[in-house]
Amino acid sequence: MAFAFANAQEQTAKGKWLIEANTGFGDGVGSTQFGLWSQDGNTAYNIGAEGGYFVANNLAVKLGLGYGDDGDDFSTFAYKVGAKYYIANKFPVELSYNGVDNKDFDENPSYIGLQGGYAIFLGSNVSIEPGVRYNHSLNDDFYESAFQFNVGFALHF
Repeated sequence: MAFAFANAQEQTAKGKWLIEANTGFGDGVGSTQFGLWSQDGNTAYNIGAEGGYFVANNLAVKLGLGYGDDGDDFSTFAYKVGAKYYIANKFPVELSYNGVDNKDFDENPSYIGLQGGYAIFLGSNVSIEPGVRYNHSLNDDFYESAFQFNVGFALHF
């Protein structure tokens, strides 16, 4: 147990890098996650990734990008900028701004997101991070706020 704690401390230390791929369940607003689903005879997908740099012990500044297509001539480009803090090296908390550019839409959604979860370090460079996220809509005249359940896979360098 002490080894796992020491290993987690090293992976969230100042100067380290973080690369994440996430899967999500629920509304995929501002999505930088991976997903594949079928609805009304159309196959839709989303791909994305996030990266970060630890500017202090346990605190990473992050950027994310994503692209989605609903299979019916509708596509989105998503972006995210934020910060992630590991409480006690095991409980990641993230605050971020998410935006989405919907093809051919005049009004596009933007959100402030808050996410919390648990980091399970599988080895010196890999963690699985299940979590819950709330995206608060900044233009709720057009788009609603939403909850998501995420399972993240992170590489620490």
